[in-house]
Amino acid sequence: MTFDHLDISDMPLSLKSNRTRVERFLADFGLRLEAVDYYAAVIDDDGNIVAGGGLQGDVIKCIAVAQQARETGLSSRLITHLVRMATQRGTDSVKVYTKPENRRVFESMGFKLIANSPCAILMENGVRGIKAYSDYLRRVRGDREGGAGAIVMNANPFTRGHLHLIEQAVQAVGHLYVIVGREDREMFNYAERKGMITDAIASRPDLSQHVTVVEGSDYAVSEVSFPTYFLKAVTDATDTHITLDLDLFATHIAPALGVTTRLVGSEPTDALTARYNELMQQQLPVRGIAVQVVERLEQDGEPICATRVREALNGSALSRAIGWVPATTVPYLIGRLAVQALQAELDTTPKPGLVDRHDNGAHTDMDYRLMCTSIQALRPYLTRLAIEGSQCGRQGTDLDVERLRQLGIDGEAAMLQATGGVNTHRGALFAMGLVTAVSAWLTGRGAELTQAALSQHIAAVAQRFARQSDSHGGQATATYHVAGALDMAREGYRDLFESWLGYYRECIAVRHDEAGQARVLLLLRIMAELDDTNVIYRTGSLQGLRDVQQQARTVLDGCQQQDASQVAEAVSALNAQYVERNISPGGSADMMALTLLVYAILN
Repeated sequence: MTFDHLDISDMPLSLKSNRTRVERFLADFGLRLEAVDYYAAVIDDDGNIVAGGGLQGDVIKCIAVAQQARETGLSSRLITHLVRMATQRGTDSVKVYTKPENRRVFESMGFKLIANSPCAILMENGVRGIKAYSDYLRRVRGDREGGAGAIVMNANPFTRGHLHLIEQAVQAVGHLYVIVGREDREMFNYAERKGMITDAIASRPDLSQHVTVVEGSDYAVSEVSFPTYFLKAVTDATDTHITLDLDLFATHIAPALGVTTRLVGSEPTDALTARYNELMQQQLPVRGIAVQVVERLEQDGEPICATRVREALNGSALSRAIGWVPATTVPYLIGRLAVQALQAELDTTPKPGLVDRHDNGAHTDMDYRLMCTSIQALRPYLTRLAIEGSQCGRQGTDLDVERLRQLGIDGEAAMLQATGGVNTHRGALFAMGLVTAVSAWLTGRGAELTQAALSQHIAAVAQRFARQSDSHGGQATATYHVAGALDMAREGYRDLFESWLGYYRECIAVRHDEAGQARVLLLLRIMAELDDTNVIYRTGSLQGLRDVQQQARTVLDGCQQQDASQVAEAVSALNAQYVERNISPGGSADMMALTLLVYAILN
């Protein structure tokens, strides 16, 4: 039987029929369909899949070829197709997991073995890959002699527990390399996590001369080398993936850095990490690499761990999280809370005249996806503003307003580039950036975060900003003599602290933010009280603003005793009116996000 006339076809797995066919095909070979973002198959004249394979990023997965097609060259055609697809995406090194008996087949197509285990091997092709990373590590090492130690850490986020591990490791080895997990699917992305570690080390002269923070890669506790780690479950594939990850470390990473000791924190709670530590202690010493387990740092009888910090942030409780992290991590937490607040405002649905998950409100130039893109574009700048504030606080200096202004300008430019010139979050960037910087400055000084302190210092810093009159809000402020964005900041966001924050706390206590209803009510409260210059611009008059305020007050009064479905119905009706009248209370949305941020900072 020949298969030369058969084409390789895309099989979009978003179609249920395709997914079912592929799952049944793989099941015949004892395989299951794993997460892939592309799948291709060869289908015979009778409509049966005779060969298939997928890609997840730069990794070939879920390869299977029917018995009758294995000697026909179909395997090579399929793999060549997948490599070409990966290359077209910009990948310069493609990897594949396969059984040890398939090694020669892949070697004949240019793949090289990079990690070995009894049940599976990891191979890759391309001109870069593990060799390029090993070359980088040797450059990092330079002329330093061997005998160094290494820690591989995700630090999501970097806690006092991570710092304790580094402190203990430095005492045990001559020099320590900290390798940062590369994955970006965590709460804190790679750049943020690496920044936390680097900042903490740089702030400690006793550590900085003995520690080198190393770039992460696909070759150390990544979704490529150790995918089950990111599923956080011990399965039948776990030991194989751990063994491959440890083999990569022992074969490539440790020799390049001159590492003879791998250090790791004890793991009393996470079964997967505990199993990793167990196999590490079995496998690395026979490869000439000692393993040293450091007891976890505890507080109040419990180990300090990143999971508890993430739970605190998800619960909008900065004060609880601060106790578990070094001072250098705090601005990253505040930056994260700012991003969460912006996303929470966007996700609140329904909203009157505003973009949400349901529709675009009164906007024709932006939608939910664009707003998400904007938030992610602003993310690094909100964090940098917090870092700037924290550094000034720890150094005992005042906030540098010119530096804050420049970071804001850079953030706005990044936002406009990401959105194709659409002003999605300019007003929010000023307010959120100011609050993140001042909050981080206060924590950097070791001051207690209170409503009074935060409001007072926001006002003081805002006094030093020059007024801008080239925006719609600035024009409305000048024409109608209402308070604009800078005026509210110079007042220390008085309405936020005296009205909106307390009201939101009451809503949370009563409704527990059921389906986001506390946020919906908060938005209506702000709309009823705020002189929203965006509404003035959209309606063209001060009376238009007063009408919107009265409508919001009426709807809010009617919603106080209603359930979630009734609140949604009332707000949806208001949204329909505002869409027809082209009204968008954008200033109120900004203040809603700011209130959510302040709540999280003070909670």
